[in-house]
Amino acid sequence: MNDRALDLKSIRPEFSSNTINDNMSSDERFQNLVLRPVIQFQHDILMASFRNYIGKHKNVFYDLSLEKRTDYIENAIQKDMKFRNSLKGIIIGLFTLEEYSIYIENSSALNKRMMNIVKDRVISNIQLFEKPEMLTAV
Repeated sequence: MNDRALDLKSIRPEFSSNTINDNMSSDERFQNLVLRPVIQFQHDILMASFRNYIGKHKNVFYDLSLEKRTDYIENAIQKDMKFRNSLKGIIIGLFTLEEYSIYIENSSALNKRMMNIVKDRVISNIQLFEKPEMLTAV
């Protein structure tokens, strides 16, 4: 393994081994061994990226109800191809060459898994996306 691959793997958070078993598909194995650790490592940049997305779209997110905010997040991640590709780049950029070669064999299914994890992560951290002035008022 080259230095880059070792360096990339060394900075990723560890997940417990019970997320891997012999009965899972290769996509699920890739998800648990590669996608989840990379996405967890990239958490802060993914949250900052969504905060920037809100700002670039005139802050309408802040005027929405909680339910509508969830829909907004889903639409942004699933339907805005420019934003979606940016998110994919944030994640794929931390793949090793070996992981990238596995990824390109089934990128469509893995992209779906990747974006679902990111969507769930953004939704579960929705409290981070309050109006900036609301955060400083407390």
